[in-house]
Amino acid sequence: MNVNSISNALPGIIKQAEKSAPGGFENIFSDLIQSVNQSQLDSSKITQDFVAGKDVELHEVMIAGEKAKTSLGLLMEIRNKTLDMYKELTRIPV
Repeated sequence: MNVNSISNALPGIIKQAEKSAPGGFENIFSDLIQSVNQSQLDSSKITQDFVAGKDVELHEVMIAGEKAKTSLGLLMEIRNKTLDMYKELTRIPV
């Protein structure tokens, strides 16, 4: 399991969204949500495999759990900052 993939995930998503069709801003969030969902599913799967007694090491379970937790935390912070930005923009008189 590659621990560096956590820090490398977001720039890759942004580059993919820049190359995609119009609506790149929407695609960034969509891809990020899909990535977070996949890391949550991977963490759940590896945890279930560990509990079932399959050939999974404890450190792999912990790494997958932390990766899922970190990616969810990043998504929540992006959401919070986006909402703050929207609130600021609605306060600007036209």
